[in-house]
Amino acid sequence: MGILNGLTALVTGASKGIGSATAIALAEAGADVAINYSRSEEEAAAVADQCRNHGVRARLARADVADQEEVERIVDETVGEFGKLDIAVSNAAYSDRELFYRADMDGFRRTIDVSMWGAFYLARAAAIHMVKCGEGGNIVMVSSPHANMAVPGSTAYNMAKAAIDHMARTAAIELVSHRIRVNIVHPGWIDTPGERKFFSEETLAEEGAKLPWGRLGRPDEIGRGIVFLCDPANEYITGSTLTIDGGIQLPFSQMYRLESAKEQRKKAHGV
Repeated sequence: MGILNGLTALVTGASKGIGSATAIALAEAGADVAINYSRSEEEAAAVADQCRNHGVRARLARADVADQEEVERIVDETVGEFGKLDIAVSNAAYSDRELFYRADMDGFRRTIDVSMWGAFYLARAAAIHMVKCGEGGNIVMVSSPHANMAVPGSTAYNMAKAAIDHMARTAAIELVSHRIRVNIVHPGWIDTPGERKFFSEETLAEEGAKLPWGRLGRPDEIGRGIVFLCDPANEYITGSTLTIDGGIQLPFSQMYRLESAKEQRKKAHGV
């Protein structure tokens, strides 16, 4: 028996990367899963098949999460087919890399619409059903260290993720009396298809090796973290942030200070 047996979930942006790994991890833990996608139907269908291989039900949920009505529709359809919605994972995101004062405003607004408003629309629609059902639930927001770090060239994405974090913590307060938990996940630099929009394979390999853990993270590592947050045994966790980043937010670049001090001591003692 899986720890999520009998529960139902909806994951946005689930046709690839962190979203697909999360859907599969939830299915492996026993949850029925609705897989949201916008354009990649073939990839989403393959994810659904992998979920069904774990003996659960899986359905496709096509929608552009930047459209509130479409998000509300796929939530309604998921509840209609599965009978309820216990877990909602907001993962869908969009990002361009530009200096804010040179940014193409269509791309800038698209980043906000998908990454921030999409998260809000899902959380709102899911909460309405969960409150009505009266059996509690879990909402998980896949955010980013960008919420705290002023990463250059990512103003819109930084803004969206910072908003998501504050939104999630506020929602956690407002929903706690309904036993609906709201939590945040901060993935580090994860090896996903989306990273190929900005970096070559060579760059990903080279830069990944420089990270504290010596590699990029894997989508399945994020998926397992989300399952942990949704585990009924962990019901005391709400309004929290789970960081899964291999130490990327630690001041690892400052280790040179320690190494330099060691060298200075050696010289001072004639070693």
